Amino acid sequence: MSSVELKNISKSFRYVQALEDVSFMVRDREFFVLLGPTGAGKTTTLRIIAALLKQDSGTVLFDDEVVDAMTPADRDVAFVFQQYSLYPTMSVYDNLAFPLRSPLRKTPEDEIKAKVTHVAEILRISHLLDRKTARLSGGEMQRVSIGRAIVREPRIFLMDEPLSNLDAKLRESLRVELQHMQKTQGNTTLFVTHDQIEALTMADRIGVLNEGHLVQVGTPEDIYDRPATTFVAQLVGTPRINLVPGGRDNGTFFIKDSLMHLPAPEGRSLPDNVLVGIRPEDIFIDPAGQFSGTILLTEPLGVETIVHIKSGEQML
Repeated sequence: MSSVELKNISKSFRYVQALEDVSFMVRDREFFVLLGPTGAGKTTTLRIIAALLKQDSGTVLFDDEVVDAMTPADRDVAFVFQQYSLYPTMSVYDNLAFPLRSPLRKTPEDEIKAKVTHVAEILRISHLLDRKTARLSGGEMQRVSIGRAIVREPRIFLMDEPLSNLDAKLRESLRVELQHMQKTQGNTTLFVTHDQIEALTMADRIGVLNEGHLVQVGTPEDIYDRPATTFVAQLVGTPRINLVPGGRDNGTFFIKDSLMHLPAPEGRSLPDNVLVGIRPEDIFIDPAGQFSGTILLTEPLGVETIVHIKSGEQML
């Protein structure tokens, strides 16, 4: 496996600035997730790393070696796409074996068989090896796509929203399998998603992209508990964080247009006007509580219930 580093990468398409001065490192054997909305520049970043696109400026390094002049084949990365890139008339076995039969590799057939069998066991698709991929379910096809990347034993795995086309149950199952496989195999993985649950549950570290800018890099705990911007704060967490304007008054903070007052943090100098972020899980309904409000709506979800409260003119 290898480390990947991007230094001051910029890329534009005519009048659209897709990436601007993006710098980050994916450490050796790390599961790094790029999180951001559609159009943030996530896929463009992957394609530059894979040499499918050329950056306008900046440098890409593998293991501290500049690889800007290398072709996709020389960079030796495996790319798993959102859409299943399989040959429908071939069997699962032949799809998995296909990259090993490349004239560039010339892998002996007995070695191909051993690698394909091993990967099929890891992904629990051994019983599908003789089946044509056109007869597979969506989850099975994505397992084969991932297996075809694994069997190559590349330096780096690049995954472009590989779970987004699956239903919720399959997505959860494959998410756990991918995470377990990465930990046991030690693969350097750069995973792209717009799904904050995938990012928080799978990543060693997360990089948040927005409109071509890298907003924050940190552990899932950093991103959730210490967001660098209001964009990051609102991107992660379900239900979304409450962001309400507040002010300072005699050692306390009050929420504007509401009846709520909060103790001011000790030992910190803060301006008179602030934006207060309150995670929904930090609000408790208690008849003896010091704040009051009107419950407008409840959403029972089984393990939890989401409550919408109006306090003054503020909604929480």
